[in-house]
Amino acid sequence: MKTLDWGHKIDQICSSTSFTGSVEIKKKGQGVFSKGYGFRNRAEKLRNLPDTKFGIASGCKIFTAVAIAQLVEKGMFSFKTPIHNIIDIDFPHFSKEVTVHHLLTHTSGIPDYFNEEEMDDFEELWKESPMYCLKQLKDFLPMFQEKPMMFSPGGKFHYNNAGFIVLGLIIEYQTGVSFTDYVEKEILTRCQMKESGYYSMDALPGNIAYGYIKDQVSGTWKTNFYSVPVKGGADGGAYVTVKEMNRFWEGLMSFQLLSKPMTQQLIEPHVSVKEQIYYGYGLWIDSLDHGEVKYHVMGYDPGVSFHSCFYDVNELLVTVCSNESKGAYLIVKAVEDCMKM
Repeated sequence: MKTLDWGHKIDQICSSTSFTGSVEIKKKGQGVFSKGYGFRNRAEKLRNLPDTKFGIASGCKIFTAVAIAQLVEKGMFSFKTPIHNIIDIDFPHFSKEVTVHHLLTHTSGIPDYFNEEEMDDFEELWKESPMYCLKQLKDFLPMFQEKPMMFSPGGKFHYNNAGFIVLGLIIEYQTGVSFTDYVEKEILTRCQMKESGYYSMDALPGNIAYGYIKDQVSGTWKTNFYSVPVKGGADGGAYVTVKEMNRFWEGLMSFQLLSKPMTQQLIEPHVSVKEQIYYGYGLWIDSLDHGEVKYHVMGYDPGVSFHSCFYDVNELLVTVCSNESKGAYLIVKAVEDCMKM
């Protein structure tokens, strides 16, 4: 597993697929590969760099899970606490048995505002609920608050974005501060993630990658400014750099954010999704064929493709951010192919 193999393989994949984004690999705390590809701004031909900020869609659900675990450590509630006991919002049709654990593991059965098994076009949501109105977590409530349960709590795994919106609202209710302010102070700042945060699409900072969507008929590109919520929150939408996302993993795995027992509880396989794939609290856990355990987060939105992984045996960190709708997974797979050599 040589650095040269990684670099050569990644360059090959990026060239053959016209990948646009940034990649960083670290092994045992040492950077071994870091590179940007393509443009963060196509019109101005500004290139992606290792320190460019990218949207990561659902990849930041792990931040929400860590924030909840921090409050559990403070004794404010437990993972087994029913949600109606810790938030002052009426969900008339939600089961009283839905707990924090159910929300964290996508097993709650509560209705979702975007059902990925039934809908394939994220942009369709904004026809009834304009994306520019979704500035706070409470703005999502009309999209699912009055809907009936999908199944009984604990009945099965069913990926659910609304569940993480509710977790974010619990954080706000219990702490008295906005979700994004809490995460930026208690997670991002503590991991020295100075270039990461929850930015509004109509007030983006410098050195940020615009998300791009390709029209398959005309071959032209447009930004995703009208395709995702105007500001990210508890279910997704933060911006990070590849370097700082790897820094987050280092902070998490060295117990800077949570105690060792709580960190182990966070990354424990709580529910089986399918063969050799599990879900913990806010992250995926894969048992790889060569004996490695892969802890990872991923996110996909129009104009966003993201994958970030920690491999336990090799102490390897791989983060791939792309400002197109696909591409990140191929880079991760290339690294994993090199790991087998």
